[in-house]
Amino acid sequence: MAEYVNVAVDAMGGDNAPAEIVKGAVEAVNADKRVKVFLVGKEPVIREELKAYSYDAEQLEVVHAEEVIETAEPPVMAIRRKKDSSIVKAMYMVKNGECDAFVSAGSTGAVLVGGQVIVGRIRGVERPPLAPLIPTEKGVSLLLDCGANVDARPSMLVQFAKMGSVYMESVMGVKNPRVGIVNIGAEEEKGNALVKETFPLLKNCPEINFIGSVEARDIPAGAADVIVCEAFVGNVILKMYEGVSSALLHQVKQGMMSTLRSKMGALLVKPALKTTLKSFDTSQYGGAPLLGLNGLVVKTHGSSKAVEVKNSILQCIAFKEEKINEKIKEQISLEDKAAENN
Repeated sequence: MAEYVNVAVDAMGGDNAPAEIVKGAVEAVNADKRVKVFLVGKEPVIREELKAYSYDAEQLEVVHAEEVIETAEPPVMAIRRKKDSSIVKAMYMVKNGECDAFVSAGSTGAVLVGGQVIVGRIRGVERPPLAPLIPTEKGVSLLLDCGANVDARPSMLVQFAKMGSVYMESVMGVKNPRVGIVNIGAEEEKGNALVKETFPLLKNCPEINFIGSVEARDIPAGAADVIVCEAFVGNVILKMYEGVSSALLHQVKQGMMSTLRSKMGALLVKPALKTTLKSFDTSQYGGAPLLGLNGLVVKTHGSSKAVEVKNSILQCIAFKEEKINEKIKEQISLEDKAAENN
């Protein structure tokens, strides 16, 4: 029997659940024989969706969960009270070692709370950051934190930098990834209290390749491979990124369809434009891992379609095969030893 990367998927979470979630899960198992998906949610509903697809039954199982945590529910209360929800049940599968990873497009708050309370943090990790890959001119960069820790401390940002460097090097194959801290200028003396206090700590951290401050306008150009900030700033950057991309795409399409001449030109540039736009499509990179937990938790957009769900599941394979958690534990233990010596 093959040894699979086992992924629990919240089949009931997100705007397009369960249809797009189930479709994405089927596409994932059909795309890669190394993964096995456990669709967690209301079994009759999931089974009905599965009737439309062909797949290897050995690679896909349904786990019944009667309850659903809604987006508007208070996360802590929902995690405590809804023990038979798809999110809670799937997270316990990770905690108990039945699954290697958990993927959800559901309530971000519930996923963040459940990740820390149920799956648990790696010993020594202060706070786990949400870390999405964002497209740039040079490929992709890892933005962390983008939503988990609004009021972060300098020591947390240093850990974000270390964990982000491990992820980019091991999963994305970026050797000696460049780490930058988001700032309002390139000068070391600029920034708010958090940035000013964190800058020297990153500068004197031998485990990372710190290149200094990075302004928001330089992020799309690929100024750094790992972009460090607290969650408020990171979330604003991510949402602005997505909003500007959507607006530009709309304007380009509108411009190309405005006259007969532009329509003819559109036909000529369509293949090249399609290739370029695809590289800036965030759905192809999957979801945002919550780094620093005892198991992998991946949060995808609430509006995720099948392609993003599929890629979120498939990214779990590299995470396990490259032993990211073990490498993060190693980094954090080095940090603890350095603190003891000092």
